[in-house]
Amino acid sequence: MPTPSGLERRTAAVDATALAADLLSAAARSGTPCAPVRDLIGADDVAAAYEVQERLTVDRIAAGAEIVGRKIGLTSPAVQRQLGVDQPDFGVLFDDMHYRQDTPVPLSRLLQPKVEAEIAFVLAEDLADGPLDAQRIRGAVDYAVAALEIVDSRIARWDITFGDTVADNASSGLFVLGTERRTLDSFDPVSVRMRMAIGGVEVSTGTGAACLGDPLHALAWLARTTREFGRPLRAGQIVLSGALGPMAPMEGPGTVTADITGLGSVTATFIQE
Repeated sequence: MPTPSGLERRTAAVDATALAADLLSAAARSGTPCAPVRDLIGADDVAAAYEVQERLTVDRIAAGAEIVGRKIGLTSPAVQRQLGVDQPDFGVLFDDMHYRQDTPVPLSRLLQPKVEAEIAFVLAEDLADGPLDAQRIRGAVDYAVAALEIVDSRIARWDITFGDTVADNASSGLFVLGTERRTLDSFDPVSVRMRMAIGGVEVSTGTGAACLGDPLHALAWLARTTREFGRPLRAGQIVLSGALGPMAPMEGPGTVTADITGLGSVTATFIQE
């Protein structure tokens, strides 16, 4: 049998990423999770996974969505070990993913939601050019707030590898931001302590150090990585820097509250429509 040419291999790769994007998009529209996409793009092919994510991002923008920031995932060493990876990943935050604390979150918008507490950074300047050292990263932060990320998966039963979650926009869902804004000279992200409860029952605890050793380290990684991908971080964007403790499943209506020292609290109420 003739060996496939370089053009044929490239065409097959494009077809695979396009099909994976179509499957994930259809799952999001229908509310029915799909099979893992790793059989199409590979379990750990980083380039192919981000190509799928980029295809979905372009489609969302074409449909009128606006990018408002990024989320960082896989910041916990335990989760990295579980998936057999040694790096975090990132996804895109769109304007319609943001819920205010006083606006109930309809469970109908989600497939398999889980909740985690994080620090969100809002940027005062672009991180597009020049050195991205610790001083530059710190200086680019306008303020931070407590945040809840509602992660979700378009893939059935959360049966994911690194390639699956990256392709699926880093398993992004929705997010809620607290209202107490704090500058970095008023608190230390690495030293914060977090407690998250559902219906008043504690379900997760953690610290800033659980997020890549320091949430600002996670922000620096994201700034460098998104610049390499050609979509650098911009002033005004929101960055969800990664979980401070274990995520918890949201199995029905209820209220989630996270308290983060130095940043106050953030609450999300889920309703069944």
